[in-house]
Amino acid sequence: MSNIPADYKPPVQPGEFVSKPEGPADSQLNVGVLFVGGGPASLAGAIRLAQLLETTPEIKAGLGDFPIAIIEKGKYVGAHLLSGAVINPAPFRSLFPNLSNAELPFYGEVPGESVYFLTQSTSFPLPVPPTMKNHGNVIASLSKVGTWLAQQAEALGVTILPETAGSKLLVDDHAVVGVRTGDMGRGREGEHLANYTPGSEMLAKVTALGEGCIGHLTQAALEHFNIKRGAPQIYALGVKEVWEVTKPLDRIIHTMGWPLKLAKKYREFGGSFMYPMGDNKVAVGLVVGTDFADDTLSVHDLLQEMKLHPLFKKVLEGGKRLQWGAKAIPEGGFYALPNQLHLPGALILGDAAGMVNVPALKGIHYAMESGILAAETIFEQLKAGANLQAPNALVAYSKRVRDSIIVKDLHEVRNMRQAFHHGFFVGGFLASLMTLTKGTFPGWKMSLPADSAEAVFNGNRVYPKPDNVLTFDKLSSVYLAGNRSRDDQPNHIRIQTKVSEPVGQAWISMCPAGVYEWKNEGKTEIMINPSNCVQCGAITAKGARLTIPEGGSGPEYTEM
Repeated sequence: MSNIPADYKPPVQPGEFVSKPEGPADSQLNVGVLFVGGGPASLAGAIRLAQLLETTPEIKAGLGDFPIAIIEKGKYVGAHLLSGAVINPAPFRSLFPNLSNAELPFYGEVPGESVYFLTQSTSFPLPVPPTMKNHGNVIASLSKVGTWLAQQAEALGVTILPETAGSKLLVDDHAVVGVRTGDMGRGREGEHLANYTPGSEMLAKVTALGEGCIGHLTQAALEHFNIKRGAPQIYALGVKEVWEVTKPLDRIIHTMGWPLKLAKKYREFGGSFMYPMGDNKVAVGLVVGTDFADDTLSVHDLLQEMKLHPLFKKVLEGGKRLQWGAKAIPEGGFYALPNQLHLPGALILGDAAGMVNVPALKGIHYAMESGILAAETIFEQLKAGANLQAPNALVAYSKRVRDSIIVKDLHEVRNMRQAFHHGFFVGGFLASLMTLTKGTFPGWKMSLPADSAEAVFNGNRVYPKPDNVLTFDKLSSVYLAGNRSRDDQPNHIRIQTKVSEPVGQAWISMCPAGVYEWKNEGKTEIMINPSNCVQCGAITAKGARLTIPEGGSGPEYTEM
């Protein structure tokens, strides 16, 4: 059997998540502009559009009773938001020019920064690379930022519908016309329970897909409209914890090296972070590319081991772990952006498109900027009386993004993540040259295969046993994520269960929430525990496919 995850295609039918509107008119909900996903891209877009519509009451009135709506699959806005949130505040200044720093949802400006190369017991300080300098940036909790932005949006009249998952993209006459929301109250086999409520069809003049990394409807849209990328998208998995500590941390810290293996054959790229969240809390996390080769690599367990290093232990010792979470991150950069970000009747925003600058460790301000550019494009077309579902009605959005700081920044670092496929030391040398030349070196596109197209092998990693003081197992971590998924809801994970042992083990090890395990001693079949899932999305990157669970399921982050 193959040791390449991509050789085990997930059981998804072509066009399964795309359909025509079929419901009776009295069961459909008409909105003006629909944003899918309650993350920073959608929230910034909805706020900017609401601000613009305030200047033109007649256009706003033409959008009906619900001019702008956001659907969010989490229990509340912020429930599924997680990031190592050191943020460039520029989009906040743009949206809220009259608010002071104290009125914005930040812990404060970055007080200082350090970068270290780690061995198992030692840390060596390094010069801070230009791409990682954070002067003028701020520290925040993305889940708290999301909650705050949602409050600002609602104050402007935006309708926000939490616990509402977009299950199907509605397409009619070659244009996106809205979204069908997921059913509620189905049992494990899809049967109707006593509290069953069918989903509804939400019809919109334009649908903005701001679902975040590996968005369910975004994948469906790219496939249906045959939108290509210049290179395959590649990903990373980040696992993060928030701790209450006894003494404040005086700077942000980034590390590279241990606990990752640096030889080329392991294909392990990533690093850690630790930063202060006020005087008595810190965030600590580890991010690792999902193109790894070792089928025993577990980012969750590597983070636990990493916390035993003196650099981290001296900060966390005597503290208390408050929350835990995990999230996939798009890392392909400039070349992996979709060739167009507009569709007839739809736009693709932020992480859903892959707007993350890996060397700078930044994506939130790009997501917000893309939402603002989307809002301005939509408003411009509404003023012109255009049919937003016409083939090129929204082409100006793709052009705006192409001419923006988003693409300018991503173009300058277009090959830097890819360079590390040659191993840590060669990759570091190549990345340095790319930094010095602002990306003109090497002069050609360095492409990587999709993460799922890379073979895996048994690496025999062994992790320290959790001590429940500094280090913890996966199930206790899932509990701290606030996961409230029903045990009897339908399985939302599409995965081949009969796979080779290395592929199955890679999925089992990688999952930070203990969703997968061997069904038998022969290690020939995978068993799924979908209620554990924190919807990080990494399993899609590694060859299966995460779809949408029942609305309101999954984590309930408040600090992340």
